Amino acid sequence: MKHNYEFGNKYYDYYYPKGIQSVEYEIMAPEQSQRRQPGLEYLMNPRPVFDNPNYKGSGKLKDKVAIITGGDSGLGRACAVAFAKEGAKVVIPYYDEHRDAEETKAYIEKLGGECLLLSGNIIDKKFSKYIVEQTLDRFGKIDILVNNAGVQYQQNKLEDISDEQFDQTMKVNVYGMFYLTKEVLPHLKAGSSIINLTSVTTFYGDPQLIDYVTTKGAIVGFTRALARNLALKNIRVNAIAPGFFWTPLQPSCWVKEKIPSLGADAAMARGAMPYELAPTFVFLASDDSSYMTGQVIHNNGGQIMG
Repeated sequence: MKHNYEFGNKYYDYYYPKGIQSVEYEIMAPEQSQRRQPGLEYLMNPRPVFDNPNYKGSGKLKDKVAIITGGDSGLGRACAVAFAKEGAKVVIPYYDEHRDAEETKAYIEKLGGECLLLSGNIIDKKFSKYIVEQTLDRFGKIDILVNNAGVQYQQNKLEDISDEQFDQTMKVNVYGMFYLTKEVLPHLKAGSSIINLTSVTTFYGDPQLIDYVTTKGAIVGFTRALARNLALKNIRVNAIAPGFFWTPLQPSCWVKEKIPSLGADAAMARGAMPYELAPTFVFLASDDSSYMTGQVIHNNGGQIMG
């Protein structure tokens, strides 16, 4: 594999595992890594851009209450900020990234919004029950659930995936979603929305993310089945399959040499900042998508088409 780049510029003739291609793409970040999952946003260089100052809310989610798992950072933070701009009150369950979570809360409150932080482990069924209890106690209802929290580990071969890693990936990405959705569901009413995060990797099968891709495929199935199950109750269930976005998931997963090339194989030849996905969350949470359920929205710069 050959690298010939300079941070902040475009570079050429990148050698992919699938062969040599002549490419030109924008580098989003230099080599870096974090030795923990989940990653920490405040340690990233550059910091992800999670809010578009030109995005003006129009009350699409006025007085709605949204639970956003992993809303402390990354795509979840962008979602929480956009929801707050649209008038929603947000609840952010997160693991232990306290500094990131407090930054998100402070930003939302600066916008005039309300934010409740809840720290715990999403794989614990008791935490899901606690999330619902605390949300109802603070805000009295639940209108939107965003299942965003997840982990991702790079391994070159199936044999390299330990039983412990597979178990952890399945529990965080799938069990956590299942437990919380089950707890939230009795409190949702007609017009409510559930948004699940799958991944572009599900649709092309990333060879170094076998267990992660497995969980994200399960999320697609869960989304479609639950959407049919709830359709006549007018509770919509959809999913988003992001491409490469600059979030803490990236430096905490990949070897540092891979970071500059992430997003290069998209048709737009770049990765994206979290704020670029925020309007998609708003669309699926609001009445703008009132006739959409069981769908997967592909926001990936053209990495996968169809």
